[in-house]
Amino acid sequence: MSIPVIQENWFEDWFDSPYYPMLYAHRSESEAEVLIDHIVRLMDITPGSRILDLACGRGRHSIALAKRGFDVTGVDLSECSIKDALLSATDSLQFHVHDMRRPVAVNYFDAVLNLFTSFGYFVSVRDNIKTIDAIHTDLKSHGTLVIDYFNAHKVMALVKTQPEGEKVVNNVRFQWKKRIENGAVIKEIVVNDNDKQYQFAERVQLFTLEEFTAMLSNQFEINGVYGDYELTPYDQEISDRLILRCRKK
Repeated sequence: MSIPVIQENWFEDWFDSPYYPMLYAHRSESEAEVLIDHIVRLMDITPGSRILDLACGRGRHSIALAKRGFDVTGVDLSECSIKDALLSATDSLQFHVHDMRRPVAVNYFDAVLNLFTSFGYFVSVRDNIKTIDAIHTDLKSHGTLVIDYFNAHKVMALVKTQPEGEKVVNNVRFQWKKRIENGAVIKEIVVNDNDKQYQFAERVQLFTLEEFTAMLSNQFEINGVYGDYELTPYDQEISDRLILRCRKK
């Protein structure tokens, strides 16, 4: 298995690839429905409220939110993802191609959701801070931010014990290797499809609770930290997720 070159904007090619949704096809609409039920409990806002689904992908969480009576805007950098999401658009469910480092609107949304580890993609620390600044601009006064991230401590442990894997989906073979480098987890992916080979990579920063607290503290108050979608307390040794509920200062 050859090693792909890690590009700074790796997400542009990978998320617009037809292989990305194929590899992660297990992320189903039913799973999204369950997650949104729990997330709505965290937000404590009423139907009709404006919600921004930041890095919405193909819109499965946005759709689930709209079903519950919220006014939802989903944005993502991937044109292919938004093209698919637009098939479900309604008056109260909109989708746009957008870079999360820039605000969508000013003091407009009651809540911003950033789900399923859709943060920490950027090599530059400043780009991650730009994203937080943009979210702060998007939110109304005292608006709610929910970040659903992986537990970096657990990911680091898993990379040591399970650095490689493979999967076959519709006769397409995926092979991957993971490693830790410069504070990020890198997943190198090789796709074999009809005797053709394609190479992709994922790179996500391993932000800990302490690092999130430092990034958010100037503009947000963290008022809830959870370790899974059942909203049990976060434990860095065993929790699968790091879910933060924050309030705009």
